[in-house]
Amino acid sequence: MECPMRNGEKGFTLIELLVVMAIIATLMTLVAPRFFQHADRAKEVVREHNLHALRSAIDHYRRDRLAGPYSLEDLIEAGYLRQMPLDPITNRRDIWEAKTDDEGQIIDVETPPKPGQDHRDAFD
Repeated sequence: MECPMRNGEKGFTLIELLVVMAIIATLMTLVAPRFFQHADRAKEVVREHNLHALRSAIDHYRRDRLAGPYSLEDLIEAGYLRQMPLDPITNRRDIWEAKTDDEGQIIDVETPPKPGQDHRDAFD
């Protein structure tokens, strides 16, 4: 049985619209997890880059002054960094933790571990 349209109007039926919405929802459930997985990986890559930049600044400071910095702020004051890098995972600049030697000079820098992670270094 055919259902005539009123006044010659053309359009989609409710069933057709629901089918299209179901298809779109199914595609989104397949695509969304991959998108978020790539976004998380991109944040990890930026964190690794920031750690590398901090470690490079520490190495340059140590090479130029024949001693390591005593705080991460020393790197900024001496011009080796413009500012502390932003951690993309926490969106904070104050999470970088300096590892020091027996004299209190910084020899390395780390980040806090993510939940469920037992190490603190993105390069490990």
